[in-house]
Amino acid sequence: MSWRTVRQFADVATPEELFTGQWQNRPSILDDYKPYLDDRWNEGCTNAWKLWEEIVPLGYKGSYQRVRAYLHAKRTSPRPVTARPPSPRAVAGWILRHPESLTESEQLQLKAVRAHCPELDALTRHVRSFATMVTGRQGERLPDWLDAVRQDDLPSLHTLAAGIDRDRDAVIAGLNLPWNSGVVEGHVNRIKMLKRQMFGRAGFPLLRKRVLLA
Repeated sequence: MSWRTVRQFADVATPEELFTGQWQNRPSILDDYKPYLDDRWNEGCTNAWKLWEEIVPLGYKGSYQRVRAYLHAKRTSPRPVTARPPSPRAVAGWILRHPESLTESEQLQLKAVRAHCPELDALTRHVRSFATMVTGRQGERLPDWLDAVRQDDLPSLHTLAAGIDRDRDAVIAGLNLPWNSGVVEGHVNRIKMLKRQMFGRAGFPLLRKRVLLA
């Protein structure tokens, strides 16, 4: 440890001042609960002890001091201190998974994302509505779903909706009927695997035998 670091530690007036510099960018056990703390802070609740008591039932297992340090930084920093935004992959995973499979922390973070981004909020609603149609065999709801998608400014979903609309009858039948092409797709994947295994090492007769006998 350098003399400069020793002096830095010796000169701090409060423990909270130790949570500065490079340590701020390291993952923390509090990261998953910062969106909740940010929301409560914006609502006017700034008491560290009360907020610590609120996040403990949500699964937080860290210390009160860490919560206090985070709120102290929000109170004293010249720049806004907020939770680090989640990665696009994480947000996509939260949206595509069943709501009941999300942890308390993931639900809190997704709620914060949806509150700050109307487009992602609309996207989440449409994705979950479509998932309900698929799992519940509710093809009769597809026209209403397509109309709802077109009312929001979501170009990527508009492209999907246009493709579905071109084969609307077939998609509705696929949502309602119990049959699917899973068996056929399985055989197609098996044939493709055999073809890749034998590529450049066998002619058509041998490949044909492997397909028929495998």
